[in-house]
Amino acid sequence: MKRFFPVTVALAGFLVLAAYASPVGAGVRPSHVKDLRGRAGGSSGYGESLCVSHSSLCIDAYDNPGDEYVGHDEPSVEFKSGVSGSGNDMTYTLTLPGDPNTRPGATGAGGTWNFQLRPTFWFGLTLCDSQSAPEYTHTCTRDSDANNKVSPDPNSPDYIGKHPGNAYMELQFYGPGYVPQFEGFGCAATVYCAAMTIDSRTLNQNTGTENTGACDNYILGGPEPINWAYVTKSGVSQAPANPLFTGTFSNPNFAAVNPDYSKDLLMRPGDRIRIHMHDTTAGFRADLSDLTTGQSGSMTASVANGFGHVRFTPNSSTCHQSAYAFHPEYDTANPRGNTWSAHTYNVAFSDEIGHFENCVKITAEYNCAKPGKQDAGGLDPDDDFNFCVPKSDSSLVRIDGCFFNDGDWDGNSYQRDWPGSIPNVARDRARHPSPVLFTSPLTSNGTTNYSTVAFETDLPRIEASDSQENPPFCDRSTGANCVNPPMGAKFYPFYSTRNADGTCTWQEGGDFIPGTTNDFGGSSTAEYGPLLQTVYPGPGFTPILRYNNFNSGDVPNPCPVS
Repeated sequence: MKRFFPVTVALAGFLVLAAYASPVGAGVRPSHVKDLRGRAGGSSGYGESLCVSHSSLCIDAYDNPGDEYVGHDEPSVEFKSGVSGSGNDMTYTLTLPGDPNTRPGATGAGGTWNFQLRPTFWFGLTLCDSQSAPEYTHTCTRDSDANNKVSPDPNSPDYIGKHPGNAYMELQFYGPGYVPQFEGFGCAATVYCAAMTIDSRTLNQNTGTENTGACDNYILGGPEPINWAYVTKSGVSQAPANPLFTGTFSNPNFAAVNPDYSKDLLMRPGDRIRIHMHDTTAGFRADLSDLTTGQSGSMTASVANGFGHVRFTPNSSTCHQSAYAFHPEYDTANPRGNTWSAHTYNVAFSDEIGHFENCVKITAEYNCAKPGKQDAGGLDPDDDFNFCVPKSDSSLVRIDGCFFNDGDWDGNSYQRDWPGSIPNVARDRARHPSPVLFTSPLTSNGTTNYSTVAFETDLPRIEASDSQENPPFCDRSTGANCVNPPMGAKFYPFYSTRNADGTCTWQEGGDFIPGTTNDFGGSSTAEYGPLLQTVYPGPGFTPILRYNNFNSGDVPNPCPVS
């Protein structure tokens, strides 16, 4: 869940891939370069740390630390198991989605490509972080279900506020065709790359005390600091992954967050990728094996790769960090997950949607002056916040676009632009991308299925008055006016299953994907289920209750790997 920095900058070492086999053009920079220091401190999130910006892709917290901390729509599938090791050893098989032959048009007409639906999709897991919320203790025993303190009773030794500190890891995949990181959401012209990102939350949930404001000066610092490392062919990080390495607004260093095509594992649309994520003595590790090309890469959340955590020093005038190796927090996949995110997941797959709208004309201040066809009534508030990029910066599809969070639910993510969203199969395939395909995870080194799944979406969290534009707003204390699909959306994607490569496989989109074997009710309303009330630690050891998600409840895994 992450990563658009709302300031466009020169991408050091940016390369344009003319084709997968010929990564040429080293040293070429985007034609459109904006000055970071000149824009820091301006309106709409400029000069703010990444996760406080309107266009960030960080995991949503249960409550906003600021009124701009929002915008992360994450329809998800959770996987649960009581088998020892299922919380720290999982294997998936992924088929990367491709784009249709019909290219997107400047107004939103034409085809829809993956970058218009999502900036990323990811496979996630809760990790230990002894300096992260809830800040009751600064110890966390790796790979242990004893960490799972979730009681709502403040007098209980298992009260949720006494939970060891926790972070959330996302193995994120960035698609081809548009503006690469760190300016945009993509990888390169024709290929995917992947990164291990880890979000922490420097907040004492039992007192409401935030960390020192000095950390807000760092691009990847702030209330939700991020570790970031691309999956490389060597397993060695491009640069230190820790939140402070990327620097401050006046002194940035983007060596870790811009893709380096000479080092990173590059993957093509349609490639089948075997993902093995597991704990090691050095730190949590992700291994990617491209079964189509024979290439491989890895990343380990280790001290050697420069991972570290921001220390919780609320009374300090400076921001501090320490080297830190991240490890899974639990032994099994049954624990809830972390204590501070809106979502309740631990082992999960999630899509990240709601971050693209077409724009026909961009101003010199990078606002949208003339919106695309989604905004039939003209400009609205989520078009006018300096988060647009010009077509000249694109690696392939030369159209203007805006990345502000979609507060009125009218962008491509909320149209019938998904695979299988229109009944005419030929027309659907001509205009829409192929679905992302992934298996349920296997644990025990790829031998044992997870017994249980749940569907979850955090729509209530982002339908509140601090997040969306469309009243009536969701009351997360009572559940009133929390709806699925959201107000203004013409469509909301959901998961279904098919048989692919000899086994049951998950897919995402609409109800008309050929070969679908189970559509779980055939709509987002049916699939994601009722409102879920969740308990969080609160100041004064008084628990907080929030309706932040729709959740189906646990069901037997309908799609085991055979």
